[in-house]
This record gives sequence, structure tokens and C-alpha cells, in this order.
Amino acid sequence: MCSAPATFTDGFHAEDSCNCMQYSTLGKTGLEVSKISFGAAVFSSIYGEFEAKEAEATLVQALKSGVNYIDTAPWYGQGQSEECLGQILKDVPRSAYYIATKVGRYCTDYKNMFDFSAKRTRESVERSLELLGLEYVDVIQVHDIEFASDVGVVINECLPELENLIKEGKARFIGVTSYSLNHLKECILRAPGKFDVVLFYARYTLMDNSLESYVKFFQNENLGIVCASGHAMGLLTNCGPQAWHPASDEQKQLCRKAAKICEEAGIELGKLAMYHFLQLSGATTFLTGMKTRHALDMNLNAFYCGLNLKEQEVLQLLKDTVFTKSFNWEGVELERYWSAMENLQN
Repeated sequence: MCSAPATFTDGFHAEDSCNCMQYSTLGKTGLEVSKISFGAAVFSSIYGEFEAKEAEATLVQALKSGVNYIDTAPWYGQGQSEECLGQILKDVPRSAYYIATKVGRYCTDYKNMFDFSAKRTRESVERSLELLGLEYVDVIQVHDIEFASDVGVVINECLPELENLIKEGKARFIGVTSYSLNHLKECILRAPGKFDVVLFYARYTLMDNSLESYVKFFQNENLGIVCASGHAMGLLTNCGPQAWHPASDEQKQLCRKAAKICEEAGIELGKLAMYHFLQLSGATTFLTGMKTRHALDMNLNAFYCGLNLKEQEVLQLLKDTVFTKSFNWEGVELERYWSAMENLQN
């Protein structure tokens, strides 16, 4: 049994609600965060329709179950996720959770999608606080830095403004996110000691093990490691991904093959993916999107109970016959973005 974290709040949590969850220190922040954390991108149109009352029930149940770290961003529904969270969290004690949001990625149109300037950074944080109904966020992250035309604008404009916002009490710690692990490493090396948290997504999954060779670097930098999207943004589920998913048709077909095997066995691929995801050594917390209590229960069950014998057999089958080599979609979105930007300039 683990002792309750600092976020344990009398009158909100049941006495034993946090005792079974595992907590680890998020790098040098001192925050003791739950092994499973809550990704709120699903509280937006990005992942299809969601029901507001079910979203509220899911988040509150997650928090009462000991999950204490929430992640969101302006990009998720262009403020929809933050607004939804603001409505839910107004009835939750601020002491009961930590929350992270982001700056840098905003609109769906390519021309205005990214802006890492100091001016836009400040405007973004203040807007996020307004939508969330909070005086401060615990972590403010620079979102998807690989899309910056030059990492220098992140280091010389965005980062100093975030430091100013921290001095003003509007945030506590600074993070950085990217799908590209190389871009993350470069940015961290160019701003030694400036970042507290690193977040990457879909880089330790049944289909991609590329993260393993980077974990030691992030640990040596004393960073809190947020490992996100063990379901590879819906790719590793029986339902499959949204139409916008950047994976190739061949990759989608391979994951569909895995889902069909699971369906025929009466098993949810998402549970197997979550279980595999949680086995990574070195990560501080495992961030996953959950818009229903059913999804929450499944993910918590994968953590607390593991897999039954049949699930173990199917997981091994998938590893032996479907996911036999590591693959990802790195570069696809970048190429698409810069191609669109070039067309806009012509």
C-alpha cells in the first residue's frame, strides 16, 4: 500500500481511495503524480463526439480513484477541452489535482496553427486560465516544438515568457512536448536546466519501441517523464483511429488486423495496449485519454489486475505475428505542414 499523496483532500477523496495508486516524483518539480494520468484531449471534437455529463463523471471518478494529474491544451478543440475542464473542475477542490496545459499550437488552419512568440505565449496562458477557471496551472508546456521554423524562437521568446509567467504565479513548472524524440533532445540540450517536464506520445506502444533509447537521457536531465498515448491515438483499439490519424494505410491495416484478432477472442485491444504501455521503466506517469467510465475502468483494471490468461496469450500472439517490428509515422505531419505553408506563400 502506498501512502496518500499531497493531493489527497478530505471531503473529496475516500480515506482509502489513493492507497492503491502508485505515485512518483515528477522530475525536479517535487510533485507526486499518479502512475496513470488523465489526458483531456478526448474532451473535444478531436476524438469524435463526447457526452458532457459522462465526461464529468469520468474525470471525477478518476480523481477519486487517485489519478491526480490532468493534461490539456488550447489545441484540443481550440479551447473546447479547457472549457469543458473548467466546468467540471469548478466543483472539485483545487488541492485534489495537478493540471498541465500548453502553448504554441492553436488553430486548425495551417497559417495560424503555430505561434511560439512571447506575445502569443502570454495571451495563450491567460486565456487558458480564464477557460479553466484557475489562478495558475502546475505545468505549462511548449506544444509540438518540431513545428517551429527554428527552435531558437522557442528558446529565445517562448521560454523566457513562460519564466516570467511563473514569476507572476500563473504557472509553476515548464514542460516541452513533441512526437519527434530528436527534436525534444535538441531543445533540451540547447536550454540546459530550463525544462522540468518532457511529454511525448505514442512512442512506447505495441507498435513502436523507439522511446527506449531516449529514456536514460531524459532521466539524466532530471526531467519528469510523461509518457502519453499508449493507444497510439486510437490506433491500438478495437474501434480504430479517427480519419485524421497520420499513420499510413499499411500501418492502419496492420493495427486493424490486431483488432480483429482481439474481437474474435472477445478481448479489447486497448486493454492489451494499455498493459504493455505501463511496463515501460523510467517514465513518471502514463497519460491516457478517457472520455467514459468504461474506458477508465478498463485502464485501471489493466494497471491493478494485469491480464488474465487468455489476454496474455492474445497479447503474445500479437507480438509474435502482427507487431514483429517497430514502426511509426514520424515526419508525415511535418511534411504535410511545411508543404501546406509553402503553398500558402506561393
